[in-house]
Amino acid sequence: MNKKIQNANPAIECENSLSAVEDSLFVLGGKWKLKIIIVLISGHTRFNEIQRRLNGISATVLSSELKSLEMNLLVKRVVHPEQTPVIVEYVPTAYAESLKEVVTILARWGVNHKRVITQDSKTIIK
Repeated sequence: MNKKIQNANPAIECENSLSAVEDSLFVLGGKWKLKIIIVLISGHTRFNEIQRRLNGISATVLSSELKSLEMNLLVKRVVHPEQTPVIVEYVPTAYAESLKEVVTILARWGVNHKRVITQDSKTIIK
């Protein structure tokens, strides 16, 4: 019998899951962080490019969120001083790439959820 040993205490397993999700949401939670990660992974690296892709984000909020993502090792700020004017890029780190699977699954769930809600609302309206 080569079954995976399950935690004998569901309360501990629940507590561990809650703690891990809390840690994740601390880093990625809020309105903008995951959206910024998606834009960066899609290849948009300059501040104004990122801001244009994210309708409604102010420069102040974008700057703050990028600093937070940088502090959490998800974004690297690269300055090109040899350029005139100086060019600053925000590049996703290899660590940020580890979020691709999470984002893909979350996006797939969102598409499905929208379909479910739309179908249910049509049923309710009729």
